[in-house]
Amino acid sequence: MTARRRKGSRSARRGSSAPPPPRADHAYFFDIDGTLVEIAEHPAEVELDRDLRGLIRLLHRRTGGAVALISGRSISEVDRLFPETRLPAAGQHGIERRDARGRTFRHEFSGELLARAHDRLRGIVAKYPGLMLEDKGLSVALHYRQAPHLAGYSHWLLRSMLSEVGPAFTIQTGKRVVELKPAGMDKGVAVMEFMNEKPFAGRLPVFVGDDRTDEFGFAMVNEMGGHSMKVGAGPTAATWRLRGVGAVRSWLESGLEVAVNEENSH
Repeated sequence: MTARRRKGSRSARRGSSAPPPPRADHAYFFDIDGTLVEIAEHPAEVELDRDLRGLIRLLHRRTGGAVALISGRSISEVDRLFPETRLPAAGQHGIERRDARGRTFRHEFSGELLARAHDRLRGIVAKYPGLMLEDKGLSVALHYRQAPHLAGYSHWLLRSMLSEVGPAFTIQTGKRVVELKPAGMDKGVAVMEFMNEKPFAGRLPVFVGDDRTDEFGFAMVNEMGGHSMKVGAGPTAATWRLRGVGAVRSWLESGLEVAVNEENSH
């Protein structure tokens, strides 16, 4: 797919203007935490209610399958949140990806180096109440949501590991979390890979996300001439803004209701 560069400001639009409603001929990419559901103190506490899951499945059907979930979570965790169906998904910021045919791809990296880093971090983190180390299998995340005063230390600690694991790894920051992950993959790359495959290819891409990790997705979608939607406050490259998780649901509900009514009237 040839990217179409859009000119002009990349700051999210404000005021009364609303982002374009969901359309059957577009391709949709959603972050999960902070976008479809509020962020919880512990990732395992998060659950998506049946109505919201139903909205995503309806959009998936209407677009002929051109809906993917792109998350910092592992694909197995994404599936836990969507038990009724196996949607196309990119997990751990694109390190693993499942296409619309159900095939799974994983970025090559040294598992031994990552395991060694995890073991060392586990011993250090255990000394600091409130910090939580999460082994995602292909990356390691250090959460400091319950200990915000340790934010600086958390970032320093993981960055200090780069000298041990080498240039094949990089640091990814998010909302009160910092991760050590293989280099070369991010949510923007995941969007590009999906857009080179059916049923996404040839459609206008739409990316909805809320934090720094989603900025890669926004930038890629902007380059492709699509719609990028930032959820919540903060500087962004996105072209549209939704106030919060509730606004994302309202946008889906109103847009899909109009589409269904139009179908029924024909």
